[in-house]
Amino acid sequence: MARDEQLKQKWEAVVKLLSDRFADGEKLDLDAIIYLVGVQELGQLHRRFKKDDKINLMHIAICRLLEPFGYYEFEYFDDQGWPHYKVLEQLPPLRAGEQSVLMKEAIVQYFLEKEVIE
Repeated sequence: MARDEQLKQKWEAVVKLLSDRFADGEKLDLDAIIYLVGVQELGQLHRRFKKDDKINLMHIAICRLLEPFGYYEFEYFDDQGWPHYKVLEQLPPLRAGEQSVLMKEAIVQYFLEKEVIE
């Protein structure tokens, strides 16, 4: 099976799993899934977040998701439990579609690592 087809199937498995679990089956988009990864990484699952916190959660998720690709490295947790990352390498300029594919690939890898999907 082609690599693109494998990514598509695994991505759909992630979307279905998370949509069923967190959105009553309504299909979650990429941003919503990034947000959920951020909440997971913060570990404060039952907390309500303000708008600024939501942006920070997405930043945490992007850093964590792109860490295995060599773009970020975990540095420390602050006194409120928020993880902080440092930039190792700037992301190359990517078109919107390329960004989307990179993030989907990173999310699939994340859920494979966590053994949530196969």
